[in-house]
Amino acid sequence: MKPLQALVVDDEPLARERLSRLLKEAGCTVAGELGDGVALLQWLKEPGRELAETDVIFLDIQMPGLSGMEVLAEAAGGPPVVFVTAYSSYAVQAFELAAVDYLLKPVFADRLAKCLQRLQDRLVRPLSPAELKTLLPPPVRFPIKAGDGEVYMDLDLVTHFELVDEHVWACRGQNRYLTRWISLAEVEQAFPDDGMLRIQRHLLLRPQTVKGIRPASVGRIKVLVAPAVELTVSRAMTPKAKECIRAGTS
Repeated sequence: MKPLQALVVDDEPLARERLSRLLKEAGCTVAGELGDGVALLQWLKEPGRELAETDVIFLDIQMPGLSGMEVLAEAAGGPPVVFVTAYSSYAVQAFELAAVDYLLKPVFADRLAKCLQRLQDRLVRPLSPAELKTLLPPPVRFPIKAGDGEVYMDLDLVTHFELVDEHVWACRGQNRYLTRWISLAEVEQAFPDDGMLRIQRHLLLRPQTVKGIRPASVGRIKVLVAPAVELTVSRAMTPKAKECIRAGTS
């Protein structure tokens, strides 16, 4: 079977490199990498482009300038598009715009394989809501204390975890909820694939929730996770925090 020819469009170099590597490992040919939506529109408008043997475009949604959705809306008649993004909330809009498939970051090889099989089979119709539910991961939940019992909270609602006197609090901006964990290590072990960062000995940040960053003291940054809620990142963790936050906005 002929290898799929893929074009990768993402403004974050690390994300482009990761997806290109996974595609090559899956037997695809990466026809090129582009850094933003404007570059993609220019690529699509090049003379003779309609004859190019590009089978699919893997397109990030959140990019500076034109978003992936804006590009797709303008690029009728181009190759099939698979959206790639960190936010499942875009799924319905993506399929309304006739994307072939939708991959959540970080992309894993098994989910990518299903997408590539669809493309090989030429199942290029938009997925139905029922089919979409089978592809999106279920919400990750954990217990928080409520009187003598407990209720369950979606991890996606949490901006960070804070350790105070051997009690771990799940924080949603300014709101705090007492968990049954007694160390941040237990939280990290419970969610090994979430990409949490220990930005202070007592603070565990979910980088994908960061709304902004600004310099603090020399070598440090503050991250905004909710209105009027900033967390200070240690000097040692500042470089890694910047890298993860930027990757998470792609």
